[in-house]
Amino acid sequence: MDPMTTARRARPRRLGLVGRTSLRVALATTAVVAVVYLVLGGAVLAIVSNNLTSQIDARLTGTLNETVRRTTGPVPGDQDVHGPPGEPRFGLQPVLFWLVAPDGTVRSNTVGATFPDSAKGVTTPQTVAIGDRQVRVVGTTIQGYDLIFGQTMDQVSATQATLLRAEAILGPILLLVVFIGAIVIGRRVAAPIELARLRQLEFTADASHELRTPLAVIEANTSLALAQPRDETWYRRAFERVDAESRRMRRLVEDLLWLARFDATEARPASEPIDLGVLAEGAADRFGIVAEARHIKLAVRVDPGSNVIRAPGDWLDRLLGVLLDNAIKYAPEGGTVGVRVEADQARVAVTVDDSGPGIPADERARIFDRFHRGTSAGGGAGLGLAIADAVVRATNGRWRIDDAPLGGARLSASWPRFHPEQG
Repeated sequence: MDPMTTARRARPRRLGLVGRTSLRVALATTAVVAVVYLVLGGAVLAIVSNNLTSQIDARLTGTLNETVRRTTGPVPGDQDVHGPPGEPRFGLQPVLFWLVAPDGTVRSNTVGATFPDSAKGVTTPQTVAIGDRQVRVVGTTIQGYDLIFGQTMDQVSATQATLLRAEAILGPILLLVVFIGAIVIGRRVAAPIELARLRQLEFTADASHELRTPLAVIEANTSLALAQPRDETWYRRAFERVDAESRRMRRLVEDLLWLARFDATEARPASEPIDLGVLAEGAADRFGIVAEARHIKLAVRVDPGSNVIRAPGDWLDRLLGVLLDNAIKYAPEGGTVGVRVEADQARVAVTVDDSGPGIPADERARIFDRFHRGTSAGGGAGLGLAIADAVVRATNGRWRIDDAPLGGARLSASWPRFHPEQG
C-alpha cells in the first residue's frame, strides 16, 4: 500500500483519538473543578457561618454589657435584664437569660431553657448544647452571681442548610457544563491542529510519492547509460526522458515551494485594482503557442465595461495560468478551450471551459485537494488546482464548477467588483 493511501486511511483513526483525548481532558478538568468547587463551597460556608456567629456574639455581648451597666444593686433583677418599662426587651431574636445564685438557684426568662452546666463561669462567647439545640452563650460574675445570656444557633443552622442545598443543586449543573464545555472546546481546538498535522504528513507522503517516479526514471536511464556503450540515438532518447522527468520535478518542486510559502506566510501581498479582462487576455496570449502545438482552438471573450477587482496581481496571474494549463492539458487534440470574463454590478467572474472528459459529480468535492487527480489523462502532480483554490480563497473569491457547453468542465471563479469610489 502506498504512503498516500496509508496516511489518508489513518486520518479518521487519528481524529477519533482526538475525541478520546478530549474526553480524558474533560474528565480531568471536571475533577479539578469539582475539587476547587468543594474547597470554595466549604470556604463560603465557613465564612457565612463565622459572620452569623459573630453577629450573635456581638448581640449577646452588647446585651450583657448593657445589663451590667444598668445593674446598680447587689443582684441584677428582671428589671435590669430586660430594661425599664416601656423599652423593648433585649434581643428581638430569642435571647436566653440565666441568673445563677451562689446557692445554685437558677432564674431564667425562658420556660424550658435548661441551664447548661457547661455554661457556668463562661466569660467569652462559646457554643453549648441544650438538648438537641446549639446555643451560643456569654456571661460574667457579679457579686458571686453568674449572669449568662444565650441565643440559639437556629439561624446559623438554617443558613448552613440553605447553602448546602444550593451548593448540592448548583454543583452538578456546574460540573456538567464544565464537562461538556471542555469536550467541545477541546475538540474545536485539538481537531484543527491534529488535522493540520495529518495533512502535513499526507503532504509529505504525497510529495515523496510524486518525486519517487521521476527519480526512478532518471536513475534507470543513467544506470543503463553507464552499464555499457550505446549508440547516439539511444543516448538522445535517454536524455530526452531525463529532461522530461527533470522538468516535471522542477514544476513539482516549484508548486510545493509556492504552497509551503503560502501556508507559512501570514502576511499576504498587497492587493491592488486589477482588470481581470486584461489579465485573462495576457494569460491566453502566453498559452496560445501551447494550444497551437496541440491544435487546440483557444478563444477569449471579455465583456465590455469595467472588470476590475482588488487582489494581488501575481496571484491572479498564477491562477489564470493554472486554469488555462489545466484546460489545455485535458482537452483532446484538436479540441477547444474558451475563456470568458464577465461582470455584473456586484461581481466579476472568469470562466474557463474545455472540451475534455469533464469532472464527474462525485469528484468535484475533491478536485482542490492537494495531489488529487480525478483522471491520469492530463498527467501532472495534482497541485495546480490546489494552488488555484488557495488563491481564490485568499482573495475572497468563490468557485463554481459545472459541465461546459463544449462537453468538458467549466471552472468559474468570481470576486467582488471594485468600484473607484472604494479607493
